[in-house]
Amino acid sequence: MVHRSESRPIFLSGRLSTINTLNNSYHKPKYFIFMQGTIGFMYAVGAAGSLLGVLLYQNILKDYPFRGLLLWSQLLSSFSGMLDLILVLRWNLKFGIPDFFFVVIDESVSQMIGRLKWMPLLVLSSKLCPPGIEGTFFALLMSIDNFGMLTSSWGGGLLLHMLDVTRTDFRRLGAAILIRNIMRLLPLALLYLVPKSDPNSVILPDNLLMENEVIKDSADAEVEDIELVSLVERIQ
Repeated sequence: MVHRSESRPIFLSGRLSTINTLNNSYHKPKYFIFMQGTIGFMYAVGAAGSLLGVLLYQNILKDYPFRGLLLWSQLLSSFSGMLDLILVLRWNLKFGIPDFFFVVIDESVSQMIGRLKWMPLLVLSSKLCPPGIEGTFFALLMSIDNFGMLTSSWGGGLLLHMLDVTRTDFRRLGAAILIRNIMRLLPLALLYLVPKSDPNSVILPDNLLMENEVIKDSADAEVEDIELVSLVERIQ
């Protein structure tokens, strides 16, 4: 029961933030022309932001409860998506921020927040794995997440199709980005399924852990008996 309910926020967290990569590939070629080296620099800064997110979690946030971390990271993910809307509406120029610097800031912030949201889910997934089938169960949870990412891409494409956003028509792209940011808040409805405990707490039921200890002790006893039998046969 615990594992089934916990897999739902893992599937939904970030997966309902549709057109995540699609809006990048659609709106930037229309309004901006960047050289390949410039685009590579943007992705490099984004990778640095992702690394910064990992360091922040490891050194500051790793002992905080799962529910609180996922709540704030999901809210930040929704709010940071508004940077795309500001870029599409060209509001950044009104504040005197050139497109290049704004895109770099957008990429780094998005990657950092995405990593801050992803790290607690990885730790939570590892804590949910029952003893004896850790690898199988963790692979199952990651498969659920990958399926969520796939459905996110499909949902984003469907949304763009419904709004008639194409590679030459971007009139409703702002509306698509706004819908995406609102949909990023939907996983919060299932946040109650996530335990309030921190990564140092035990999440699995006690009876499951006790059963595993009994099985482990019996297996160790059988191995010890086999070794004693082999030793007696050698002496004889």
